[in-house]
Formats: sequence, structure tokens, C-alpha cells
Amino acid sequence: MSVLESSLAFVVWYLFPLYVVVSLVFAIFADADMTLLWANLVGHRPERRLKHRVVWVTGASSGIGEELAYQLAQCGARLILSSRRESELQRVKRRCLECSHLQEDDIRVLPLDLLERHSHEAITQAAIQYFGHIDVLINNGGRSQRSLFLETNLEVYSALMELNFLGTVSLTKQVLPHMTERGSGTIATVSSVVGIAGAPLATGYSASKHALQGFFNSLRTELTDYPNILVSTVCPGPVQSKIVDNAFTEALHKPVPTVGSQEHKMCTRRCVRLMLVGIVNGIQEMWIAQQPFLFFYYAWQYTPTFAWFITNKLGKKRVQNFKAGLDADSAYFSKPKAS
Repeated sequence: MSVLESSLAFVVWYLFPLYVVVSLVFAIFADADMTLLWANLVGHRPERRLKHRVVWVTGASSGIGEELAYQLAQCGARLILSSRRESELQRVKRRCLECSHLQEDDIRVLPLDLLERHSHEAITQAAIQYFGHIDVLINNGGRSQRSLFLETNLEVYSALMELNFLGTVSLTKQVLPHMTERGSGTIATVSSVVGIAGAPLATGYSASKHALQGFFNSLRTELTDYPNILVSTVCPGPVQSKIVDNAFTEALHKPVPTVGSQEHKMCTRRCVRLMLVGIVNGIQEMWIAQQPFLFFYYAWQYTPTFAWFITNKLGKKRVQNFKAGLDADSAYFSKPKAS
């Protein structure tokens, strides 16, 4: 047997089965895309890369934004915390000081309403003046949706696009010139799995996230003359937070009638840790989700026809659960039980 034949036999009988086994293990246990998991294993550590960096987090009063504040504080980053609720931001600031070595002056609470775009220029200038610069902007503010299109007022769709898309674009518009002038910086935007694939009960939310994906993918290509500016999008699946509690419904001021269990959702701490790993390692798009949601990312990327088949099956059950007043998300995990 020749050397070439021996090499091929080794690949077929040993390396290929090993590859299959590793792929199966990944498919079962992974909670992020391979690039991000590899960076988490051997890449730069947030504790080293974010120390003393100035990071502006929007939507910092709850959920992913709140957890971002805590982990960034523990990394030694200097923080600008923004959302509409100043009292909640002060609470987050106090806890950041308790869980880190930061001093009072290392954290600036800066109330911000993404809908009030006329105020973004002045608020951005205040943020820059406080620390002298901004290293990282994390666009995390926004609201979700839980309603059927046939029953939803058009005003809800307008509000979702104004808040999630135009509000984020407006703030980015103010911060980016500062970064291009300095020649460096990071803009990380929290999108969603529904920014890649649509989902029932979230037509407007999905549209706003698709818009963000398209905008930042296009913006990234415009910034090729600035190699030290990272434009990153984060696409998490379901994460433990209050995003559903505050979601839009059929009408602007109608609350969500039923909020399902959080048990099946990804731990916020783990999601945020992976986000920070991705940011410090320059990853341009991150997929973060537990199974079976991570499977959907790959299915939509590589086998869209099969993805449509699965999505339609689960989507039908999700709509049925919603109409019956049950936990809509249970369609992805178990058979619903009548209350």
C-alpha cells in the first residue's frame, strides 16, 4: 500500500469518525456557534481586554443590559449606564460598586430614551465629556412583541421600528464619528435569533431585528478603512429576562396577559459572558442559544427548506397555545398542560 493510500485509509477510518463524534457532541451540548466557543476556550479574556475601557450600555436597567453592567464592572471597565428608568439605573450602579473594585466616579448614570432622538446628540456629548472618550457602545435597549399580526394595531409596528431600529441607528449615528476620529472603537448591537429567522407572535419585533442585521452588516462594509473599529451583532435565543413582561401586544398600552416559565431559557450570566468574549475577540456576529434553538441557526443558514418545515410545525403549535391562553413557548419544549 502506498503512502497516499495509507494516509487516506487513516483519514477514513480514524479522523472522519472522530469528526462525526465531535460534531454530535457539539450539536447536543453547544450553546453558541463554533467560532465563539473556540474564542471562549483559547481567545482573549474580557478581564484583561476590558479593564479601564469606557463602555456605554443601553437598556442597562434589567435583563441582559443589567447583567452586562455587573460583568463589565467585575472586569474593571468604566461604565456609562443608560435606560429610561433612572431609579433602576441607580440600583444597578450600587450593585456594580458592591461587586467590583470600581469607585463612584467610574460609573456614570445617564438616562436615555431611544424614542427621543432629538436628545441623542446632547446625551452622547455628555457621555464623551465625562470620561473623555467611548471605547465600546453596546446597543441593548429595545422591546419585544407578543401578538398576532391580524389582531395588532399598525401603531405597534411603528413603535417597534422607531424604538428598536431607528433609536439604535440614531445613537450609533452620534457615537460613530467619535470613534472614526479616534480610529478605534467597538459597536456591539444585541439583535436576536428572530433577526435571522422569523417567528410567530413577533412579526414586528422580527422585522426590527432584521433591519438591524441589514443595517450593521452594511455599515461594517463601509468601515473597511477603519480596521480598528469593530461592528458586531449579537444574536441570542431565549434568555432569562423580563423582555416578555414588557413586550408590545395588540395595542400600544396593553400589557402581556400571560408570561411563561423562564426555566427553559438560557442563563443570562452565561449569555453575557459569551457576548463579552466575542467582543474582545473581534467576532462580527455571535449566535448564542441553548438547544434546540442553536440548531435553528444552522438549519436556516444551511438547509432553509428543512428549516421552514420545522418552523411551520412548531409555529403552528405556538400560535395554538397563544390563542388558548397557554405558554406559547412551550411549543418548543413540551406539550402544554391546560390550566
